[in-house]
Amino acid sequence: MFRKTIFWMHLICGVLAGLVVLMMSVTGVILTYERQLLAWEDHAYYAEPEPGQQRLSAEALVAAGTADGEFSPQSLVISADPAAPAMLSAGRSGSRYLNPYTAEIYTPHSESLGAFLSTMRGWHRWFNVSGEGRDTARMITGASNLMFLFLVLSGLYLWLPAVYRWSTMRMRLWFHPNAKSGQARDFNWHHVFGFWAAIPLAVIVATATVFYYPWANNLVYQLAGEEPPVRGRAAPADAVSEPEIPAGAALAPMDELLQTAALQHPAWQTLSINLPAEASAVRTVSIDEGNGGQPQKRHGMTLNAYNGEIVALAPFSSQSTGRQARSWVRFLHTGEALGLIGQTIAGLASFAGVLMVWTGLALAWRRFVAWQRRIRKARATQASGELEAMMD
Repeated sequence: MFRKTIFWMHLICGVLAGLVVLMMSVTGVILTYERQLLAWEDHAYYAEPEPGQQRLSAEALVAAGTADGEFSPQSLVISADPAAPAMLSAGRSGSRYLNPYTAEIYTPHSESLGAFLSTMRGWHRWFNVSGEGRDTARMITGASNLMFLFLVLSGLYLWLPAVYRWSTMRMRLWFHPNAKSGQARDFNWHHVFGFWAAIPLAVIVATATVFYYPWANNLVYQLAGEEPPVRGRAAPADAVSEPEIPAGAALAPMDELLQTAALQHPAWQTLSINLPAEASAVRTVSIDEGNGGQPQKRHGMTLNAYNGEIVALAPFSSQSTGRQARSWVRFLHTGEALGLIGQTIAGLASFAGVLMVWTGLALAWRRFVAWQRRIRKARATQASGELEAMMD
């Protein structure tokens, strides 16, 4: 009875959320290598330096990038790749790419690929709806994601056969050569892809729940034994006492600060130094030793803006357990936290999700058609019996 109840709940949730889950799975496949695709598109900004050519100073790059007075960057990003551009970032307000050797501001490329991927992200999250309707769309995708999580977990239970025989297990573990009819093939594929994709899908779907619901986000911190941060307020950082600004002192060159950070983290891939709008005695440098999506390889450093001394170090390991877990959640969803292999696994799991929705809906449709056929047959039999009774 319990198994039958779980089965019907599984089927109903699959029918209700199937098309939304299909959309999220398809867009998830498309977004598998989003970071690499965007980096490839940005290669239009790459330029190999001439032999012996040296990078311009950070101050010169900032001055060149803001000379027209139309751009107010918040940070300067330098890459370890000598051919990569320097980037002035204004957060969501935009960015400018510069040749780090000539300070030439690159003309923005068409971003056709970036625009396409942005549209796919919009569909993945909220049907690409904008304006007031976005909250409703997000509510639908969030509820569908919760049902998807139930489908994955209940599917693991239903995957276990009622009677354990090797022939039955084999039909659920791998593609069966005798599954030639549509129904047999769909049953076989639904179980095979469900088995092999269950764990990565459970991680992907469970982490997505954190993005939709405050209670899920709070649960991450509570499981770590911490008080969840107040929504809309930045997580508390370790207090850093700001040194006094000496009278008449000059700011240390930003290159010195960047060099200090590079020496602390020789494996750095990018360095980002903040550009405060007002005078400050400290500068922060963010160090990324990974692909941009690996939180365990992202660190911070605070330096005295005048003498270049290190004021505070903030490696990833210095964060609280809850903050570390929340950072992992963000990038486990896309697989980026585990590098290219993690992204590939996430993409394959999303593709398995596409096939499971397709085969699951096909099986549900066949069950519905068979049910309708039985009803018509029962009615025909009943009508025939009544007719015979009348003739008698």
